[in-house]
Amino acid sequence: MGTKQPLSVLVVIHTADGQVLLIERADKAGYWQSVTGSREGEESLLQTACRELLEETGLVAAAHQLTDWQLHNRYEIYPHWRHRYPAGVTHNDEYVFGLQLAHAQEVQLAPGEHTAQQWLPWQQAAELVFSPSNAAAIRLLPSRLGLE
Repeated sequence: MGTKQPLSVLVVIHTADGQVLLIERADKAGYWQSVTGSREGEESLLQTACRELLEETGLVAAAHQLTDWQLHNRYEIYPHWRHRYPAGVTHNDEYVFGLQLAHAQEVQLAPGEHTAQQWLPWQQAAELVFSPSNAAAIRLLPSRLGLE
């Protein structure tokens, strides 16, 4: 069994006009998502979000607008990923952040973690992601950005 903590962040990368960056998982073709990752050691959730952004996209959070959306999701870990966690762990607690960029841009994907990237309007992005909590977070963008 693994040692991954069942405490993670989800970071929706977007522009002010509701474009969303999605990245495709290397270990599951066709699984599109926002940036995600588990806490390491005793780092804060904000530190986890900043580290995961840098690792997965090369983006430095401080150069953009990172916000804690004050949202918490608890979900069952997919069975094919449970081996990454300690024995008996079946659920994960996920905390949602947003990173607003001035404009859509190419990012530097982490080799071995992600294989492709695309910017989509929020509606299309919400339909494409495999995770229900990721889709729900993306669907909050219009109200967060005043686009309604």
